[in-house]
Amino acid sequence: QLVFEEVNWSGVLQPAEDDLGARLRAAGPFHYAKLREFMLDFAADAIAYQPTHTDRSAYDAIHAKVADGLDRLAARAGARAPLAVIGHSLGTVIASNYLYDLLKPRSSFMAPEVRDRIGRTPIERGHTLTLLVTMGSPIALWSLRYPDYGVPVTLPVKRLAAHHPDLEPRWINVYDPDDVIGYPLKPLNVRYQEAVTEDHPVDVGNWLTRWNPLSHTGYWNDGRIADLIATDLAQAWRRSLAVALVTTKKSSVSRRRAAPSA
Repeated sequence: QLVFEEVNWSGVLQPAEDDLGARLRAAGPFHYAKLREFMLDFAADAIAYQPTHTDRSAYDAIHAKVADGLDRLAARAGARAPLAVIGHSLGTVIASNYLYDLLKPRSSFMAPEVRDRIGRTPIERGHTLTLLVTMGSPIALWSLRYPDYGVPVTLPVKRLAAHHPDLEPRWINVYDPDDVIGYPLKPLNVRYQEAVTEDHPVDVGNWLTRWNPLSHTGYWNDGRIADLIATDLAQAWRRSLAVALVTTKKSSVSRRRAAPSA
């Protein structure tokens, strides 16, 4: 009844990031090697992802990965399956941006090469979005790019009721107060106050990480967060009998590091 599809977008940026890391290490040595590795892993990805006036190749290539993931999900779960999107770290920004571009009427910001990958099924077009979970999300930091801190994805999606009138969509934002990358979203403005169902503080990580910024790596393995998500999935399942999920995370296979960064 639960169909999972991962969107591993790291391959888009990995070659350039590896090259950059090699160039910088050649100029070393540097102090705080592990911290620098984390900054390269997170900050460099975040900077590269943002479109500029002259280049948006990374932004579009990553969103093409999301579109392809939803295409695979539609084939496996069904065209009208309720959609749950779960993201962590930069993956929450990617998910938010993609859904916003996808759902905005007559949006011209989504690149034609991305839109051409999107099928006509309701799930691929975001019409069945019923659960959005953001963990350790830096969306609050991204909001500085926009007037009055931006406009969020709006739930419920207008066409959800046509497919699943009994579903009650929710946006749960999970953050650890010790995580300097993850923040609450409701305080940003009235639109976020209305769009986000709950800002949920947690204490994640092990005894070495739960009291400091390294808690950012602990969300995926926390049983309480799993229970929180499972409760919403179970409720959606009882009302619709099938749920499809997409997770936006960086592949833990593509790099030999302690934890994925999205």
